Amino acid sequence: MQLYRFAAPCLLGLEGLVSEELKAMGAQDVLAENGRVMFSGGKEMLCRANVCCRYAERILLLMGVFPARSFTELFDGVKALPWDQFIGKNDAFPVKGWARQSALYSIPDCQSIIKKAVVERLKSTYRVDWFLETGPVCQIQFSIMKDTAFIMLDTSGDGLHKRGYRRNAAAAPIRETLAAAMCQLARIYPDTALYDPFCGSGTLLIEGALLANQMAPGVHRAFAAERFGWLEESSWRQERSRALECMKRSSDFTAVGSDIDSAVLELTMANAKKAGVGGHIRTVCRDISEFICAGERGLIVTNPPYGERLLDQRAAEKLYRTMGSVFAEKTGWRYGIISPHEEFEKIFGRKADKRRKLYNGMLKCQFYLYFRQR
Repeated sequence: MQLYRFAAPCLLGLEGLVSEELKAMGAQDVLAENGRVMFSGGKEMLCRANVCCRYAERILLLMGVFPARSFTELFDGVKALPWDQFIGKNDAFPVKGWARQSALYSIPDCQSIIKKAVVERLKSTYRVDWFLETGPVCQIQFSIMKDTAFIMLDTSGDGLHKRGYRRNAAAAPIRETLAAAMCQLARIYPDTALYDPFCGSGTLLIEGALLANQMAPGVHRAFAAERFGWLEESSWRQERSRALECMKRSSDFTAVGSDIDSAVLELTMANAKKAGVGGHIRTVCRDISEFICAGERGLIVTNPPYGERLLDQRAAEKLYRTMGSVFAEKTGWRYGIISPHEEFEKIFGRKADKRRKLYNGMLKCQFYLYFRQR
């Protein structure tokens, strides 16, 4: 079996979770770096990672790594790579990427050089002078950091956070990959009772239900690599069948979302049905001040509005105080709250038992976890 090297970029703070899930899938030589995880595997691992990864943003095939201190080095390094094994005669191959702390800092120039190098390599194989690029898109990505170039081929297409269920979203939605990570860090089990009192379009509730039922997030969506000529359709079929066999169909998981806007609650249920977890979720229209920790146990995982996004800071702080009063220190109840506010614990009224730095987009946040009863 031929082994390939892959990169799975992720939000900062999620590298450990991505590493763990890839190892559990059978990936080899897993190595976590800042903002991405490197791993190895065959064609089936390419398909499996796309279908099953909850926390990674996409799966990139690593074509090559080499020094690129000049445009000549960049051109020669790219041209030496085996593009003819992965890009067909009619395939489109656009180029995008970034460069930091490097002699080559002009992104348009780097794109142009890489494109020319790939064209020259393919010309020698296909014996043509012009490529129409009317076929499947093979997106080339590059990153140049400290004069070292990483050249990759995107196998995912749309980012992996685009599960396919969220056609519409409420204002300031949380990314699906971050929501899944929050649910994992807060410890969701098949019999968890999950609550989100600021549910918006339902992303946290849906990702919690997918996790509790071991439902692969990408099993029903398409990927760019499904149109690649060198990747057999049977590999995708096999990995989707494998993912469906791993699903728990008799989970006792329940989730309740609440919000003051009844329109977003309708959106939550529409999205939950698209995701196949509508039977696990219900909604209630109510203000946070009306929330009651009813029942013997429960888990709250929530993304309350931030002063930087939807409310001014004073209004956000008022919400935090209200949360502190209604989220009771009660045996059997646990809380996971994400916020960028540096004084959150003071305003909420309790110091977290554990906290973890996460990024919501480019916004640095802390995920505050409360699970001990005083």
